[in-house]
Amino acid sequence: MNLSAAEEEAEQEIHIPADIDWQMLDKSKFFVLGAALFSGVSATLYPIVLLKTRQQVAQSQVPCIKTAFTIVRHEGFRALYRGFGTSLMGTIPARALYMGALEITKSNVGSATLQLGFSEPTAATTANAMAGLSAAMAAQLVWTPVDVVSQRLMVQGGPSNSGVSNASPCKYLNGIDAFRKILKTDGLRGLYRGFGISILTYAPSNALWWASYSVAQRLVWGGIGCYCYKKDGGSNENGGNVIKPDSKTVMVVQGVSAAMAGGVSALITTPLDTIKTRLQVLDGEENGRRGPTIGQTIRNLVKEGGWPACYRGLGPRWASMTVSATTMITTYEFVKRLSAKNQDGLS
Repeated sequence: MNLSAAEEEAEQEIHIPADIDWQMLDKSKFFVLGAALFSGVSATLYPIVLLKTRQQVAQSQVPCIKTAFTIVRHEGFRALYRGFGTSLMGTIPARALYMGALEITKSNVGSATLQLGFSEPTAATTANAMAGLSAAMAAQLVWTPVDVVSQRLMVQGGPSNSGVSNASPCKYLNGIDAFRKILKTDGLRGLYRGFGISILTYAPSNALWWASYSVAQRLVWGGIGCYCYKKDGGSNENGGNVIKPDSKTVMVVQGVSAAMAGGVSALITTPLDTIKTRLQVLDGEENGRRGPTIGQTIRNLVKEGGWPACYRGLGPRWASMTVSATTMITTYEFVKRLSAKNQDGLS
């Protein structure tokens, strides 16, 4: 795939390895490697996710570092991984759904938009946005019940539930016990509490992220093209106008672009994520078997800390999404290259 520089005067062309679409992948290898590598990524980032969840359901704003020290001091280091087993069990099927929907949609929408006469940049951005949207919606079929169970475990424990507002009084031994008790108390609807707001949070967030990632990549490559043009005084050493970056440069550009997209997405969608987390974790004031509505959740947040309360957990979520996006995209591209049927035709 060729990405031209952002400034026409540079007349530099970046030649990077061709993108790998769905038809080029060994599906079994793709899903197995993806599940293994993304499980490792989830394990690394899980404590940050737990801190974000604790902050979002707390009655008052507490600094992230202080929250972490409080958890370790009162509950031990293992508390930072409370609910991780449940989350890990859900990662494999959820990631399989996500990656499958992502690649199929990206391939089909990309081809369709090009056939309609759209330019390559527009087609790529549109395909990425639609792929992120469909992948998030598919994955939420698994992620929502996993989130409900794992987040209940995350906020459990510590002195008075560590200041958790309206936390469920029910104590869970592990993920299976939590699953059974939620199913017995609230039925299947209890496991899918917050499903609607999850779709409203993650579908636009993923569409925004993948679209931003596509745009950010072109901006970064354009900047590199302009820099090389100016550095070489208008032409490269070989007298041509094509730049062929090595694999390390490609990985760095992908990581930087992913971090930029993750930061933008976190800033825009954190209020929805805060509301979603509270819906999934907290019980209603009048009836412990009936969760609060979206309107009640927003009113409680505003009452506790004004509109800025909707951005509780922004720090950990921004860090988590930025690091996760960088790690995820580099891992994802690495998995795709390892899973390609024809390794010789990727350069």
